[in-house]
Amino acid sequence: MGHFDLKSAIAACALACVTLLAGCGSTSSAMPNAHYDFGAPPVASVTDNGLPMPPVKVLAVDAQRTGSYSNSHWTIPPAQLLTQRLREALAARGPILSGADPVRAVPLLEVELTSFEQVFDAPEQSRGLVSVRATLTQQGRVVGQRSFTVSAPAPTGDASGGARTLSAASDDVIAQLSAWLAAQPVAASR
Repeated sequence: MGHFDLKSAIAACALACVTLLAGCGSTSSAMPNAHYDFGAPPVASVTDNGLPMPPVKVLAVDAQRTGSYSNSHWTIPPAQLLTQRLREALAARGPILSGADPVRAVPLLEVELTSFEQVFDAPEQSRGLVSVRATLTQQGRVVGQRSFTVSAPAPTGDASGGARTLSAASDDVIAQLSAWLAAQPVAASR
């Protein structure tokens, strides 16, 4: 028959309790692996004049670089989210072609994402900053080029607040870009 050591049993039990408590503490304070996107598109753009536009070819948004959070991620890269949202917004006003379409006579819109970040002005105070440069060409000739920048305060200083404000800022940039595109000579002449 084996010998039961009470001191060893108490020490093992205490070690198990400390390990269990440490595990519970680290689980409750750990950030979930959250994934964000832009959510549902806005119902209507404030700057939308409702006039139909001629067909336009919208290339995929090109991005300089984007940062990331350690435990939170975009469902797809921000440039792709912006491309989808831009094409959806413009498709409501006229035919949209992609870069893969062989049609050459339509205007070509290229958008470069130059800034897409959550900027912290203080530890709990941040804002979303979205900047793009749009270039509209037709048959190789530049018709217009313009930069758009929107900065909006985040409701919270975490990834969730940053995602919400970056989504709203992106929608604002897209609304401004759409209004600019509708006012371009190629859009007005067709």
